Amino acid sequence: MPESPASTQRSDTMPAWAQRRYGGPDVVSQETVDVPAPGRGEALLRLRATGLNNGDIRVMRGEPLLVRFAFGLRRPRQAVRGMDAAATVVAIGDGVTGVAVGDEVVGELPGGGGLARYALAPAARLVSRPPALDAVVAAALPVAGGTAWQALERGGAASGHRVLVIGASGGVGTFVVQLAVLRGAEVWALCGERNRALVEGLGATRTFDYRRVRPGAPELEDGSFDVVIDIAGTAPLRVLQHLLREGGRVVLVSGEGGRVLGPIGRILGASVRSIASRRPLRPLAATAKPEVLSELVALAAAGSLRPVIERTLPFADAPVALAHVAAGHAVGKVVVLAD
Repeated sequence: MPESPASTQRSDTMPAWAQRRYGGPDVVSQETVDVPAPGRGEALLRLRATGLNNGDIRVMRGEPLLVRFAFGLRRPRQAVRGMDAAATVVAIGDGVTGVAVGDEVVGELPGGGGLARYALAPAARLVSRPPALDAVVAAALPVAGGTAWQALERGGAASGHRVLVIGASGGVGTFVVQLAVLRGAEVWALCGERNRALVEGLGATRTFDYRRVRPGAPELEDGSFDVVIDIAGTAPLRVLQHLLREGGRVVLVSGEGGRVLGPIGRILGASVRSIASRRPLRPLAATAKPEVLSELVALAAAGSLRPVIERTLPFADAPVALAHVAAGHAVGKVVVLAD
């Protein structure tokens, strides 16, 4: 296998949990595959831990069908799931600056690749992991933490604001609650009854069981919130809009929809309802932002941000981890240790 100018010794093959067709966790099996070589601008990583996200499940299933235009029409172009990575740089391609062999890093892998021994990543997306930050904690940060940060930015959340988080106990939601509190906001949250104490422990002032109290219920009075972060994606748009004070914003982090187009209809509806409105609905398309990840890493290393990690599983149990996330009831994050 071709070696990059700067590398450490490694085998030419590796174990990886791969899928050769779309489907549930049962389509994922362990294979022996070639270790990839870094191209220009890329770093080869030796994985330490990989965080899983709902995005991994959508790609695994190929649903909504619209995602297949981006990830592969008949099967995923990247056969290995896992987008969040804490890892060691073991080789670099031409033109790479800012990282070197031996560096401990954290970052987002485009399209996946984390449920393997090695993975490639654009070097520009990688952030240094300080010794004080455990690899498992670091692997929980990139996608969910970055999405939460960008949602609060898009909503304009600031000190003194009242923020409602719908879907507060999942991977993104647990970060939104903490980051909103760090901004000085008063956080109200909807989550499952069994998770209310957890979400209150993250800083939420008031929590409600989402099965009993839904947007539009008397407990959530119209015109009470400066920002609404909708992660669950099931409440009617007009109801969300009514929750806002004038000048407030709803941020749509995700949404339900049909098997073909997914949340596209909800996004279009939000755009129409926001025309000339003083209470706009803003869909969020979060992207990898290393500058945001650097902030998250610093906060986590200092102990100011505490990722909620429900399960840490060994590499051999990667399908179990995928199945748990796919079931839709994960609390916080699920992380898989590297082999």
